[in-house]
Amino acid sequence: MIGPLEERVAAQRRPSRFVAFGVAVLLGVTVLTGRLAYMQLVNGGQYTQRLDPNRVVAEAVPSTRGIIYDRSGRLLVTNVPSFAVKIRPGDLPVSQRAAVVTRLSALLGMSATDVNTAIDANPGSRFDLVRIANDVPEPTARLISEESADLPGVQVIVESHREYPAGPLFSQILGYTGPVSPDQIKDLSKKGYLPDDWIGKTGVELSYESYLRGTYGVQNVERDPSGRQITVRATVADPEAGASLHLTIDSREQKLAQQAIQWGIDTAHLESGVLIVMNPQTGEVLAMVSLPTYDNNLFATGISNTDYQALLKESGRPLVNHAIGDQYPPGSTYKLVTGTGGLGDGKLTEHSTIVTRAYLSIGPFRYYDWNHAGWGPLDIKTGFGHSSDTFFYQVAGMLGIDRLAYWARQYGFGSPTGIDLPGEAAGIVPTNQWKEDTFGVPFYPGETYQAGIGQGYDSTTPLQLINAYAALANGGKLYRPQVVREVIGPDGNVVRAFKPMLLNTLDVSADALRIMREAARTVVTIRHTYNLVDLPIKVAGKSGTAEFGTRDAQGRLPFHSWFVGFTPRDPVNGSFDDTDSQLVVLAFANNSRTMGNAATEIVKYYMQLHYGIEKDYRLPELLRRGNFYGD
Repeated sequence: MIGPLEERVAAQRRPSRFVAFGVAVLLGVTVLTGRLAYMQLVNGGQYTQRLDPNRVVAEAVPSTRGIIYDRSGRLLVTNVPSFAVKIRPGDLPVSQRAAVVTRLSALLGMSATDVNTAIDANPGSRFDLVRIANDVPEPTARLISEESADLPGVQVIVESHREYPAGPLFSQILGYTGPVSPDQIKDLSKKGYLPDDWIGKTGVELSYESYLRGTYGVQNVERDPSGRQITVRATVADPEAGASLHLTIDSREQKLAQQAIQWGIDTAHLESGVLIVMNPQTGEVLAMVSLPTYDNNLFATGISNTDYQALLKESGRPLVNHAIGDQYPPGSTYKLVTGTGGLGDGKLTEHSTIVTRAYLSIGPFRYYDWNHAGWGPLDIKTGFGHSSDTFFYQVAGMLGIDRLAYWARQYGFGSPTGIDLPGEAAGIVPTNQWKEDTFGVPFYPGETYQAGIGQGYDSTTPLQLINAYAALANGGKLYRPQVVREVIGPDGNVVRAFKPMLLNTLDVSADALRIMREAARTVVTIRHTYNLVDLPIKVAGKSGTAEFGTRDAQGRLPFHSWFVGFTPRDPVNGSFDDTDSQLVVLAFANNSRTMGNAATEIVKYYMQLHYGIEKDYRLPELLRRGNFYGD
């Protein structure tokens, strides 16, 4: 007898049920096949067009970065082949990431945290290469390549990095390159930059990036649906190497300038210092040294965080180009502005005199001459020569702060010079309106006195100051300073030739400028600068000190010292009546606090080196720490 369970099992095994199931499967397959055939035969072209943009993409091909020379063709920057290790995150399975990171960190001498950070910081696609390490030693690079089967996603790339043969000597001018930041790539990707690209960060590497970088090529790359590269389909455009730069800087003069300022820093125990050399006829910067400095080779392959933090903590701020990026009160060098204004506005003549005293009074306030004695009657030449404060207090009072500011701006103070270097400060030229806008109160007469001698609110960069004296030396033409002389294309042709760029022609008579040049010569001949007059060459110029900061236990303020000087074209037989000077030099001694003017001694030393003067006229005893006599 067959029970209920056996009847159900037999029913499930009936052939009709299998037939029905087979028919259903056959019908489904037929429909799908028909649909696929229809899509392929009728709409295949349409879908292919839709797919192509997703699997064939245009990719940038990096070019060779241009190199940099000094004005005589000496090599200052070049490209050196090196190995870099990169990871394509999309090719690195999550399950193997920890093992790969551990192995890479051991091979590269990096922490696993740094490797993970580099991978996770990638701002682009998971299939963009991410830079892990630069300048990898060849044996390490080969070992990583040999272990590629165990390091999925890891690639060893042969590329080039910048090398700076002279190291710190040109760092503040040349700058360095560095990785494109995640913030930068948002905009730079439109210009063909890649997430792991390098770009100029400071110096001419930054300001001439568009020339140095060259033109990237373009290639069509086929990717699979997940975004992984399959093959290069075609090269659309070959990369074009970047242009090269020939600087206005002369390597010899740069070395002499560094030698002079380093001597001053070591002898006077300065915090920092600057020495700039210019051709006043063209605005060409022949040397620019800012100390302390740094070795830009540290940045060439990616600086370590330890080295970078050490640079940031140095008291002299070596990463700052003090020649253009810092501004300081100009002290008595600013009396050039006051004297020119007095002559230009008819408040003075060449022979008119002003009685100088120990001090001038405004109400209960006394404004002292630096020697606390005065000099009696002085004309503009002897007033400038002795650097009499009470002389220039009175001239500033005659002009008023707004006319004083007008003459300051004639010389280029209060605005960036426009030099082809990044990071230039503007300086400050105070006016009545500036004081109202800044502090909500008017300018006081005593503040005008202080402005007339380069104290108070006035501030300038060393570059602005030397440019002003260059305009005095050349007869009134204010040029834009430049550090790049020529841009040379990869084919050897000049892309951009040097030409002097006139910013302003001073609104003052040639006679007034002649008087001020002779006044600058008087500074030297009356021995305000000690034995500078004894050099076998003719020098005119102006020293200056400027107080700042907090008074010491004796009530004395710390101070900076300046000297800016120039020579005639014929330094032995020439005349300062002429405007043919080819050389103007400035030194700035930061926080000098020396018995004499440290900057004057530094310029003197540079002049000796530049002109090959064998006798040593330096007075190192003046660079002892002590109470400066004044200026």
